[in-house]
Amino acid sequence: MGMTIRAASALAAAIALLAPVAAPASGPATAAPRPIEVMVVGTFHFANPGLDYRNVKVDDVLAPARQREIEAVVAALARFRPTLVGLEGRDAPTLADYARYRAGTLAPSRDESVQLGFRLARRTGAAVRGMDTPMSLPFDPALAYAAAHGQQAFIDRVTAVSDANVAAQESTLKTRGIAATLRLLNDPAAAMSVHGLYRQMLAVGGGAEQPGLDATATWYRRNLAICANLLQAARPGDRVVVMFGAGHLTLLRQCIEETPGYVLVDARRYLPR
Repeated sequence: MGMTIRAASALAAAIALLAPVAAPASGPATAAPRPIEVMVVGTFHFANPGLDYRNVKVDDVLAPARQREIEAVVAALARFRPTLVGLEGRDAPTLADYARYRAGTLAPSRDESVQLGFRLARRTGAAVRGMDTPMSLPFDPALAYAAAHGQQAFIDRVTAVSDANVAAQESTLKTRGIAATLRLLNDPAAAMSVHGLYRQMLAVGGGAEQPGLDATATWYRRNLAICANLLQAARPGDRVVVMFGAGHLTLLRQCIEETPGYVLVDARRYLPR
């Protein structure tokens, strides 16, 4: 049977309710902000500061052969054309050191922020910012609690993963050089194997005593503070290189991936092979 005029009118009204409402005219459309591209480069510590649970032994990066390797890494990263380089250090001291570096008055330094970060910024004309918010990680109380409460398996796991990580870095550095070691460290899967220890550390504690949670929360807070410093420094259209110890890689990558308007760039696309 045919549809009555009244039924047809009701159907048309219902369809109209489902149609998208056109936005009122308001002049020319405003262009969306340009995305901010961020490359997180996880590094090892060139100057042997000895601040980690297990530490990579690095030969003198000021030696001519290592300097050539570093120059090749910087030249490769420069292809990203960064506008901003964020480094592992507080902002004011980092800016002061970079000014001395550019003036030629900074004392010779083996630190990766100088050897990689300052060189990259000077080569590309990028701005420099110190993006760290250092915090003391209460790791020892977690290990002490684990030892006293029958959780030696956790300590053994931390030791085994850390020793294997250091051994892989030292072997790669010795046999294949700095670029290959950086490529190893910037593999997200490899980084996750180390980062996963923080999740396991949450099991260390009981009741009101939560040393594993305290250590993990401090680590997360530091990385969130680093990401906050980045978000507050970057501007639409920036191309940012962020260089931090490789232990930060997982959380910094996660923060960038989850932030609207930001695009994560895999450092392995630019690091030399």
